[in-house]
Amino acid sequence: MARSHVYTDYHPRWLRRNLSTYWWLEKRAYLAFILREGSCMFVAWFVAYLLLLVRAVTIGPGSYAQFLEWSAAPWVLAVNIVAFVFIVYHAVTFFVAAPQAMVVHIRRKRVPSYLVLAGHYVAWAIASVFVSWLLLGA
Repeated sequence: MARSHVYTDYHPRWLRRNLSTYWWLEKRAYLAFILREGSCMFVAWFVAYLLLLVRAVTIGPGSYAQFLEWSAAPWVLAVNIVAFVFIVYHAVTFFVAAPQAMVVHIRRKRVPSYLVLAGHYVAWAIASVFVSWLLLGA
């Protein structure tokens, strides 16, 4: 019968550092990582919020009016403002990581990372202008 993890005097033990619960506060890069991972919760909030908006619009004017009334509550406005800040942070950090994750070649030559980054920001700006045009002036 084989036993796992039986140590003898001649068997080295694994080195496992004890990590603090607040390890992510030790360095700024760790904090940025945790904030980016946590920003996913706000992305989920915005998805749920937009789905509720679509549902209210499809049900009818009364439901839409109730949704607008609910959306005007101070706590909903506060959550949406915080969510917006975190979603922008999420997008910016995604764009910063994109040139490292995407290796783009044109005619066997690698595209510089700053051009990949610029392409993401240009696409974001075009999409923002298009959505603004749809909402405000179509």
